Amino acid sequence: MAGSNEVNLNDSKRVVPLNTWVLISNFKLSYNILRRPDGTVNRDLAEYLDRKVTANIIPVDGVFSFDHVDRPTGLLNRVYMPAPLNEPQGGIVDLEKPLSTTEIVPVIVFFHGGSFTHSSANSTIYDTFCRRLVNLCKAVVVSVDYRRSPEHPYPCAYDDGWVAVNWVKSRTWLQSGKDSKVHVYLAGDSSGGNIVHHVAVRAAEAQVEVLGNILLHPMFGGQSRTESEKRLDGKYFVTVQDRDWYWRAYLPEGEDRDHPACNPFGPRGKSIEGLNFPKSLVVVAGFDLSQDWQLAYVEGLKRSGHQVKLLFLEQATVGFYFLPNNDHFYCLMEEIKNFVNPNC
Repeated sequence: MAGSNEVNLNDSKRVVPLNTWVLISNFKLSYNILRRPDGTVNRDLAEYLDRKVTANIIPVDGVFSFDHVDRPTGLLNRVYMPAPLNEPQGGIVDLEKPLSTTEIVPVIVFFHGGSFTHSSANSTIYDTFCRRLVNLCKAVVVSVDYRRSPEHPYPCAYDDGWVAVNWVKSRTWLQSGKDSKVHVYLAGDSSGGNIVHHVAVRAAEAQVEVLGNILLHPMFGGQSRTESEKRLDGKYFVTVQDRDWYWRAYLPEGEDRDHPACNPFGPRGKSIEGLNFPKSLVVVAGFDLSQDWQLAYVEGLKRSGHQVKLLFLEQATVGFYFLPNNDHFYCLMEEIKNFVNPNC
């Protein structure tokens, strides 16, 4: 384990802007309070502490949003769209017309982080992040409020992600381009990045087209301890002990971290060679203790014959993209913009 709290705080303070450090430290504190030794979480308190925001049909900074609840499953998706230039005050959303009949408008299906346990599609930090994606990447974003562990363990998050992708693909008002189809990309951070991979595998197996995957310091792991886990344990907001708790909460009872959900290219992983698997952008933070597993994931994609770009940000910590107060944030947004708009 890492040393004293004072050492841990000093390590992170040296590389993180103060307001980001305060934000992530508060999350860390609340998560420590919410987790229980018996593997449960204080969900009532979690909901109280999770600062949320409602959808807004009246545009804010050029983006409006609305919620859709799938009646058969109860799954909520929050949709973010750029406000029409000729309707600055917002109004009724026309769900009959496509996004465009000429230009391609990417639709990013986003899965929030929180180690499968925390946050939601309407958490303020993710609502704000999705709005920035719309503005900076010229895209539509559909944020998925998937079920969380430990109340809803494996494979609930993947099941909800698959339902969301099929819902998005079936919306005629999300179509664009001369080919009149929905141009879907998957994106997520932490556990959301993990969900991206597993939903993309399902899509490839079902021959449902996904154009690309964006994984922001995805939550992968394995039974062995890696060099980065030992070196960075507890130094930059995350501890190995915390990660182990979340994996026990999500994985099937009695399973270890070599389960394919945690270690997709591990000893029990499913081969994706020969699948029409989408291109991937994998973002790794140099101060994330899980980076060795993320880098192994990149190598696994390459061995499987799939296109992948690695964006390694040496001086970044987890959550660096929550606030636009660092060069890493703008580098990331530029990469995502180019990834989902390859012809620009």
